[in-house]
Amino acid sequence: MRVLVVKMSSLGDVVHALPAVTDASSQGVQIDWVVEEAFADIPALHPGVSRILPIAWRRWRKNLRASGQERTNFLNELRACDYDCVIDSQGLIKSAIVACLAKGRRFGFSHTSARESWAAFSYHSRLQVAKAQHAIDRQRQLFAAGLGYKVSGPAYSGLEGTVTGVAQKSRKQVMLLHGTTWASKHWPLTMWQALARQVYADGYEPVVTWGDEQERRDAHLIADAGDATVLARVSIGELTVALASAAAVIGVDSGLCHLSAALGVPTLGLYGATNARLTGCRGQNTQTLGSTVGCAPCLQKTCRQFRGAPPLWLGQPVNPPCFAELTPELVWLRAQRLMEAQ
Repeated sequence: MRVLVVKMSSLGDVVHALPAVTDASSQGVQIDWVVEEAFADIPALHPGVSRILPIAWRRWRKNLRASGQERTNFLNELRACDYDCVIDSQGLIKSAIVACLAKGRRFGFSHTSARESWAAFSYHSRLQVAKAQHAIDRQRQLFAAGLGYKVSGPAYSGLEGTVTGVAQKSRKQVMLLHGTTWASKHWPLTMWQALARQVYADGYEPVVTWGDEQERRDAHLIADAGDATVLARVSIGELTVALASAAAVIGVDSGLCHLSAALGVPTLGLYGATNARLTGCRGQNTQTLGSTVGCAPCLQKTCRQFRGAPPLWLGQPVNPPCFAELTPELVWLRAQRLMEAQ
């Protein structure tokens, strides 16, 4: 059976689909994957993926006229194969459009299960998958229901041990992933600085990543305070090698933190506003630290629900307040335990 998976973005969502691909490939299913060009290096690492079809949706929508030939070439490649089925595992209008352009019987989440309910009306088969469970479990159940097998055993990303060019286990780098999207998901900068100092004091090299210009500035503030190294701007593929080479990874809720967990690297995820039960980092040597503040997880992009004076850490207000109990001392202790268990 040959199947096309449409899971275009973002990085964390792409990573969450990997265990479902592992399940399906173990059933003898041959898988092609449509993915946003920026993230194409990740599913390409999975041994069960036969062909990657990169799509530049984000870039094309900014200049439809200039991207005309590129879009034509992509459509020709997409329609070159008659698939036994097409899985839209993203459940968005944009992913449903791409699925409709492919040749094959389409299935995806039902209108009550999809992130954008209108997407469901483009499928031949609409499958009900409960929302109140982890995103990885939802992906595995969707694939299993559509392809006719039962989910069994733990989830495996398929990326463990697949990255080439990884340094030996004598590595001493600890990656600090401070960048993320929502303001409410950011661990306070002063805590990152204190953590970097502790990591360095214990004989490890803290390495800070960044994406946009604001993250670059914050990365240098962390590095200057904690004898850390700021990683140069690199591709997702190069960053994957850096993550896989690390002794440990500490990060907030972000695509890179999910990727690190999928690689099997000791990974500690810090969760405040978001719900680790639904989107927490999962991997063979992964742990999440979540807030126990009453309003967490609020699932809000900015802090709006906390009432009262903000808590203090070393005499300074903690913002967002839900991270007050996730001190650098606690975070580093938990990360060390993960490294010891490796």
